[in-house]
Amino acid sequence: MHVLLLTLCALSADKPAWQPLFDGKSLDGWKAAEFGGEGEVTVKDGRILMQMGNSLTGITYDGKAALPKSNYEIELEAMRVEGIDFFCGLTFPVGESHCSFIVGGWAGAVVGLSSIDDKDASENDTTKYMTFKSDQWYRIRVRVTDENISAWIDDKQVVDQNIKDRKITTRNEVDLSKPLGLSAWQTTSAIRNFRIRRLAD
Repeated sequence: MHVLLLTLCALSADKPAWQPLFDGKSLDGWKAAEFGGEGEVTVKDGRILMQMGNSLTGITYDGKAALPKSNYEIELEAMRVEGIDFFCGLTFPVGESHCSFIVGGWAGAVVGLSSIDDKDASENDTTKYMTFKSDQWYRIRVRVTDENISAWIDDKQVVDQNIKDRKITTRNEVDLSKPLGLSAWQTTSAIRNFRIRRLAD
């Protein structure tokens, strides 16, 4: 029994721990992105609320902790409150570059990565079409390794993209989201339970 307990403790200690990126109370470690025409960003009831702008509203990481560039996962919950376009544009590091995971873009249905070989989420191998309801939370997870970007919405894997020898970039509209940021296009979006963890080598 003692050996089993010790083994379980060792496994638990080795398992990468999630680290919160949002404290649920403030924008500490974040700044509102000045895209131009952006809506107001506030924190209320344990969530970040990004009001509809003309065109993008978002936040960018402004914390002191160094962000991983590979072998990590990001997870959050996002909700479309109002509007018909993407309510989660998650921009994240990929090696020495960056990429964005778009959820609900191009009039509300497109899911995918922007960009792969200069093709955005609406026109590359990761493009998918899904239906999203307003006022419903969706759990979003992105995993980055040296050779792959994967993404899940709730428990469904929607991206499994080999990135070896591929050009990974962002669209210039979200340059202010680098190195890590969230944005919404002409849509009011709510975010909660935003966290990150490094993966074991």
